[in-house]
Amino acid sequence: MTGEGVEGRVAAGVDEPDRDIDPEDDSGAVIAAVGRQVRLWRESAGLRAGELGAAIGYGENQVYKVEAGKRIPKPEFLEKADEVLGAGGKLAAMKKDVSEARYPKKVRDLAKLEAGAVEIGAYDNHNMNGLLQTEEYARALYEMRRPSFAPEQVERYVAARMARQEIFERQPLTMLTFVQEEVTIRRPLGGRAVARRQLERLLEAGRLRNVEIQVMPTACEDHAGMGGQLQLLKFEDGTAVGHWEGQLYSRLISDPKEIRIVELRYGILRAQALTPRESLAFIEKVLGET
Repeated sequence: MTGEGVEGRVAAGVDEPDRDIDPEDDSGAVIAAVGRQVRLWRESAGLRAGELGAAIGYGENQVYKVEAGKRIPKPEFLEKADEVLGAGGKLAAMKKDVSEARYPKKVRDLAKLEAGAVEIGAYDNHNMNGLLQTEEYARALYEMRRPSFAPEQVERYVAARMARQEIFERQPLTMLTFVQEEVTIRRPLGGRAVARRQLERLLEAGRLRNVEIQVMPTACEDHAGMGGQLQLLKFEDGTAVGHWEGQLYSRLISDPKEIRIVELRYGILRAQALTPRESLAFIEKVLGET
């Protein structure tokens, strides 16, 4: 899965550049409320927007945008404003709410789904699954996107993708299985150094007791995944959700009949691929050649 779409639980905060709010994003109400609080505390302190900006290292226009709910503030903005305005921790306490709104809605939604799952399975055929990517690899992917992303967009997406990887440390452990096409192991996206570190990351993840990584050989003559990449998430109550992502959109699959198809295909894919042990040996071999 290229990893930019869907529905469900909450991405943790990672610092990134301030960004303008998407008017269609449901995080707007949170950001607007935070902005009103900043303005009220500033006015109570008798400071102009420019004076507050100068005191915390921001421009007057940036302060106005935050107060108007049109820009999402970085955590340090709230920390410094809290100190300068004497808010006694009330502004700084909003960092958690703001951190959840810092990422694009579709990324937050996917992270929410993943956070609630007890088992996640994914098949990827063009690049490494987002949960397995190193920061350098993820940045290379976003930088090669066409039409091009602006630098701040790249950093925003990279930060969100890295935040999703907290699932590896969550307790109780989530069972994670991945089937990666051989080409995703061999293709040196981002250059040789980035590719080497990515392969090392795969080996690290593949040795975790709750993670199984399998490689689908290019020479395989029978392949259940010709319909493209897929993701299957299973929850504690026995329900499951599928996620399919295309060029310009993603689709959430919840119909029981379609879920059975996704489960069948993923199960066959795992049976057709190299075993986890064989796959780690294969990845080590490719690393030695890179």
